[in-house]
Amino acid sequence: MHYFTELDKKIFLRASSMMAVFVLLIACSTDAITEIEDVVSDAVENPAEDPMSTPENPESTEEPATGGISFESGFVLHEDRRLVNLVLSSSDYDAFIEGEGDLKLVSNKVYEHMNDDFDFLIILSVEATQPPDLFYGRSTSVQNKVQGLGNSTYNGAAAYGATDRLQSIIYMPRSEYVKSGPFLHEIAHTWGNKGFIPTTVGGHWGYASTAGQLGGFDALQDLGSNTYRGQMNGTNGFGSFANGGNSVPYGNLELYLMGLIPSNELESVQVAVNPQPGSSAGEFTAEAIDTYTPEALIMEHGARIPSYENSQKAFNALAVIISKEMLSDERIDTINTDLENFSRPAAPDNWGSSNNFWMATQGKASFDFAVRQESIK
Repeated sequence: MHYFTELDKKIFLRASSMMAVFVLLIACSTDAITEIEDVVSDAVENPAEDPMSTPENPESTEEPATGGISFESGFVLHEDRRLVNLVLSSSDYDAFIEGEGDLKLVSNKVYEHMNDDFDFLIILSVEATQPPDLFYGRSTSVQNKVQGLGNSTYNGAAAYGATDRLQSIIYMPRSEYVKSGPFLHEIAHTWGNKGFIPTTVGGHWGYASTAGQLGGFDALQDLGSNTYRGQMNGTNGFGSFANGGNSVPYGNLELYLMGLIPSNELESVQVAVNPQPGSSAGEFTAEAIDTYTPEALIMEHGARIPSYENSQKAFNALAVIISKEMLSDERIDTINTDLENFSRPAAPDNWGSSNNFWMATQGKASFDFAVRQESIK
């Protein structure tokens, strides 16, 4: 690997420009157990310890702890060490924009040069606008060690070049979605909805009093004749898939499944039986509204293991920015700023109504993009 100076970096980086266009996440769909996609729609929509630490790499102890690294041509760790820029061929890059990107191509390249020290790989394209007919984000589950989520435990990390740490790979076609969403939404798919409550909206909460990143309402009006109206924050309407990008914090049920609140803080959940959308905002019909108490849910699925007391609350991620050529300093700096804001244990700068991870979890968890020296082979 080659540690480069500012002059070296300028040789590697070429100028490019991009206009940031805010796109609000409004809905999603799902294909299989391991992949959840966020797409355009008209709807408003085993006991485990903390991941094992990686032994120190004796070969890296004499290397500088800061500064950029060129692992190989077209694969560079930025000097602030929050992201890597991976140059792909036009065909490989375009496959991502067409919804057929090869996650393993990216992940195996990462693990050629880095240890399995990341809970998430976040792959971002640098499109100026949302590609037509493409999902806004896709979350691919790599493994699950947590019991009590409504699904089984499994480990498919080896297929992605990892071993025991990597939990999920998230792909979004625009780096701006770190700020606007669906980033918080895609992270939530790591734990829900994997069968914890009934839903007609696969992988999401659907018509339920969950009021979170994966959909649901926070208030329900009975209009009579099996007709109901769901509301969010005092306004008619809610998303059965999602609720307004990063503007919505994680709901009570999401916090429980993430291991961020104890079982005695879990609230009852109302779930509509065979719901059908109506013509007005938030309106739907249903055969009934069932209520699932915390005791009933835990009896059905078992206690969450690890429990709140032993659950992971600090998450590490590697941001991989894919492009057809090395990105400019200006473009990298913009993405780096968004990553820093998202992972900051305080409110972000100039994000308006958007929450970062610390805000969305009510300060109960952290999300770190820092690439530490011991993570580099």
